[in-house]
Amino acid sequence: MSVFEKINLPDVKNIIVVASGKGGVGKSTVAANLSIALARNGKKVALVDADIYGPSIPKMFGIENAIPDATTFGDKEMMFPIEKYGVKIMSIGFFVATNQGLIWRGPMAANAITQLFENTQWGEIDYMIIDFPPGTGDIQLTTVQKIKLTGVIIVTTPQEIALNDARKAASMFTNPDLKVPILGIIENMSWFTPKKHPEEKYYIFGQGGGAILASEVNSTLLGQIPLVSEVGEAAEKGLSIYKQTDQTVISAFENIIEKLI
Repeated sequence: MSVFEKINLPDVKNIIVVASGKGGVGKSTVAANLSIALARNGKKVALVDADIYGPSIPKMFGIENAIPDATTFGDKEMMFPIEKYGVKIMSIGFFVATNQGLIWRGPMAANAITQLFENTQWGEIDYMIIDFPPGTGDIQLTTVQKIKLTGVIIVTTPQEIALNDARKAASMFTNPDLKVPILGIIENMSWFTPKKHPEEKYYIFGQGGGAILASEVNSTLLGQIPLVSEVGEAAEKGLSIYKQTDQTVISAFENIIEKLI
């Protein structure tokens, strides 16, 4: 298969990449909970963990020890995704020990990602969410070239250093040779509100960065997600945002999903 030959996913209606310029901005948490929120809104959802060097989706869903079933169709072995919270999930993390790092060159990693898409029995899917690694490398480029994407969502935090990296990520998608629509910007960790003082907001990482980036790339700010420790704690335990009590986070994701749909 040449790098420009598209992977055929005829039963997948929309394929949306969740990307970021740098690590640590909560991209995987956003991708996971966007998928769950879509499923809770009655959509058929798939989630592909394309962060091949640091797959975190299995832990976030509490399925680290899961092993996908496989069967042979003709001359090709096909895998069945693991399903949880109504989301069909495929990750390289299912095939690598949690304490084992992957030491692969770009082409090997890109080939592995291609197989996750091609060799999985997805069935009918309304929204496939792809959790990209941070930055702009071989995996990102291979996926953009081989899969017909509906668009990309870029996750950033408000501070300038995160915005600079997010701008670089955006520039890859807007490159004239690739032309992937930027569906919107999600600003994560927008503010912190103490539990005992729900009316207060502390802008720890600055303010307005997501709106600035959205304006620069001629897109829209899909939403702002507050910094809530309970969300991170839930993810560590393999739980979704709907398993914690902070309604501001749940409302933020529901509003994002409404705009996205």
